[in-house]
Amino acid sequence: MKKVRITLMSAALLALPALALAEDAPVSELSFVLNTFSFLVMGVLVMWMAAGFGMLEAGLVRSKNVATICLKNISLFGIAGILYYLIGYNLMYAGVDGGYIGSLGLWSADDAAALAGDYSGGYSAASDWFFQMVFCGAACSIVSGCVAERIKLWSFLAFCVILCGVIYPIQGSWGWGGGWLSEM
Repeated sequence: MKKVRITLMSAALLALPALALAEDAPVSELSFVLNTFSFLVMGVLVMWMAAGFGMLEAGLVRSKNVATICLKNISLFGIAGILYYLIGYNLMYAGVDGGYIGSLGLWSADDAAALAGDYSGGYSAASDWFFQMVFCGAACSIVSGCVAERIKLWSFLAFCVILCGVIYPIQGSWGWGGGWLSEM
């Protein structure tokens, strides 16, 4: 009896993602909230992954460089947050439409439509910004581990500015922002 119950529960869990494939259904308030919550929770998990990268790096370098490694891993999220907010989010999503790059400018997306009852976006733009920003920071964190003890702090932070402000948003616009790669 217990095996049958476990099998039925496993089958139900395996069938659950199929419910997400119903694209024509209107987005309700509940699905908007759950999608937004999912972005935030998964973003926090990615941020913990980057914290794990930082601890791994700190354990693999000489003791005299641990403070610099920790400073790099904390400051790269500050750089990622600021630059992805100011430049990157628009480069990734605004006006790509099958092209190669989005538009420049300050991020102006707001969730006023959702507050008015229009849930057609499917999720909060701010939660999507957070989710993409932590992946941008995780990309910097991976590079940080590759160049640990081999690069000066300011050189690495300059690289983070370029990666978070230009490289990551442009390559992301190709796939997720509606660019040429998603059109293929």
